[in-house]
Amino acid sequence: MCTAISFQAEKHYFGRNLDLEGSFGEGVVVAPRALDWHFRKEGMRRGYAMIGAGIVAGGMPLYFDAVNEHGLGMAGLNFPQNAVYNAPAEGKKNVAPFEIIPYILGACKTVAEARARLREVNLIDVPFSEQLPLTPLHWIVADPKESIVVEPTQEGTMIYDDPVGVLTNNPPFPMQMARLKDYLNLTPYEPEPRFAACGKAYSRGMGAMGLPGDCSSASRFVRAVFHTQHCIVGKEGGVCAFFHLLGSVAMPRGSVRLKEGVNEETVYSSCCDTAEGVYYYTTYGNPAVHAVRLHDYDGAAEAVFRPFCKEFEVRYDENACLSREGMIK
Repeated sequence: MCTAISFQAEKHYFGRNLDLEGSFGEGVVVAPRALDWHFRKEGMRRGYAMIGAGIVAGGMPLYFDAVNEHGLGMAGLNFPQNAVYNAPAEGKKNVAPFEIIPYILGACKTVAEARARLREVNLIDVPFSEQLPLTPLHWIVADPKESIVVEPTQEGTMIYDDPVGVLTNNPPFPMQMARLKDYLNLTPYEPEPRFAACGKAYSRGMGAMGLPGDCSSASRFVRAVFHTQHCIVGKEGGVCAFFHLLGSVAMPRGSVRLKEGVNEETVYSSCCDTAEGVYYYTTYGNPAVHAVRLHDYDGAAEAVFRPFCKEFEVRYDENACLSREGMIK
């Protein structure tokens, strides 16, 4: 289970939580313009540079999420029981699910261009390898102006406008949006008393009474939309605000238990400043914010892989810790 967000503040930010019961050895992956992409059915080509999270297998980046040099972002999220992939078809652009992020980001500058290109795509049931089988996915695509959701279903590949800039997992996106109507009464303000002579609220935050707090994808969707819609960016900036948004839907280890000894957790959280091409991330074991710049690798000839920093660390403020006996009480 995962949550992806497109957030417009003083800049546009795009990122996600990757929630899984394990790790693929993922890290930050940079694909420079000089990289030759070998698509299974669509041949070889070069495209725009991009940065994101994923792995590199056989020299090819396999992205979980990425943003290209023009600020277009795309992320794949788990979509079990609903995702349907097809056999290759004549007259279509036959693209495997593991190829769709570079196929779109390598050629498109905006959501409008991506939407047009996606209409020609047939998502095919071709795995990367026996060791890396197909994963049932749907995708969010976003730029500073708009977001869309792409869902491969039994009825075909559906493309929806996403006015809230949020995607989680099941149920399908139209059902997620319809469910928001169940929460029309939520507000960040103190509610007015409307029931009997009960007086004023006894606690701050009661305007959001009823906001779902569980870890299900449907509840995370509502919670992420509520916080994204009402988030105010302070002097700390949009990156800080974005990680707080992701934190509101993150999964502590043990809150979702799949079976004995197997727990789902937020493996990493990411935030990309799409204008500057800076990819920020935190990991479950290391909540400190790290960053990699796309344009530091403009001259690279092949994919660059930077492992995530996963080890927990504490950085002491030397000025505040001059004397453990004297200054720290």
